[in-house]
Amino acid sequence: MTIQFVASQILELPVPDQSIPISVYLRQPQRIVYAAAASTQVEPLGSDRYRFQILPLKFLNLQLIPSVELRVWVDRDNVLLIQSEACEIAGIEMFRDRFDLNLQGRLQADLLQGKPGLKGVANLQVDVNLPPPFSLMPRSILEATGNGLLASVLMTIKQRLMRHLVADYRQWARMQLEQMQTSPSPLAPIRDL
Repeated sequence: MTIQFVASQILELPVPDQSIPISVYLRQPQRIVYAAAASTQVEPLGSDRYRFQILPLKFLNLQLIPSVELRVWVDRDNVLLIQSEACEIAGIEMFRDRFDLNLQGRLQADLLQGKPGLKGVANLQVDVNLPPPFSLMPRSILEATGNGLLASVLMTIKQRLMRHLVADYRQWARMQLEQMQTSPSPLAPIRDL
């Protein structure tokens, strides 16, 4: 039996006014990746790709350990985009070739009640071909369990992002400002020695 689980999460996050706008910060996707996940969960794969190790999940008394390859980039409209490209499941061999995950997300600078902020959305869909005895369970119970599990994964990522992104943005903006203040101006006169 093939079954589909889905979850979505919306993010609206006010950010503090800084000397450098949040839209400039968003042009560095790696910072968003590491704000959304612990560094032990992320493996850079080169260019704009990362492997994200999801913490072990319990599904119907099974422990699953998914890892997802993500492409994270900024489009020409300064929208940060996230797209899953591959997924593996460790822990249970019977699900290895029966599992398909699709994650799509976007994050962009926007005004929230007239103040700087971020708006985003993440959509997660998992298709699973369930082997017996799981396929004999009522579909409604399977769907409720799977949808709840995906919702909790997205909520965990959202909460971490909300905690860490603002702090990282503040630190990044402060470092950028310090670099600008200590770098010589390209138009400064050169003194003879």
